[in-house]
Amino acid sequence: MSLFTITLIAVGLAADAFAVSTASGIALQSRFRYRHCLLFGLYFGVFQFIMPVAGYYVGSLSANRLEDFSTWIGFGLLSILGGKMVWESFKPSEVVRDVDKMLGAANMMMLAVATSIDAMAVGVGFALSRAPLWSSAAIIGGVAFVFSGIGVFVGNKVGVVLGRKAELAGGLILICIGIKILLGL
Repeated sequence: MSLFTITLIAVGLAADAFAVSTASGIALQSRFRYRHCLLFGLYFGVFQFIMPVAGYYVGSLSANRLEDFSTWIGFGLLSILGGKMVWESFKPSEVVRDVDKMLGAANMMMLAVATSIDAMAVGVGFALSRAPLWSSAAIIGGVAFVFSGIGVFVGNKVGVVLGRKAELAGGLILICIGIKILLGL
């Protein structure tokens, strides 16, 4: 798998973290501080790094049994995740108004896990395609870190419009990569 493809996957995976961070930046309103960019970046980046690693090892355990179906599995996982992101981009979102609760460890962990479940599925795909694990996970985590930090800042400055478009774009990118895997390009 090429560096370009892994970077595109990372961007697709980071889009939902960006959307959540953007919505959180909106909710912070006047209580926004630059350290919030670092906080969201760290939580989301770390979980986006950990989840593909976990998925890779889960996928490695069953890779021999699934190898014949690996292109279909990769296509299916990315298409389902991308379709879910596209679908959710059209649904109304709820914005948390209690800033202290929103920035609490329990809420941040929940958001980080929720936005990185798809990264675990991608890790399974990496195991099936024998993609490089550590560099791929580092790219995914790094992109999520940057996108999440920027998302909080942008959300606070720009507003809610951009978050939905980012999630839609991320979903479409994952679907396109799934089609690319299926076609063997």
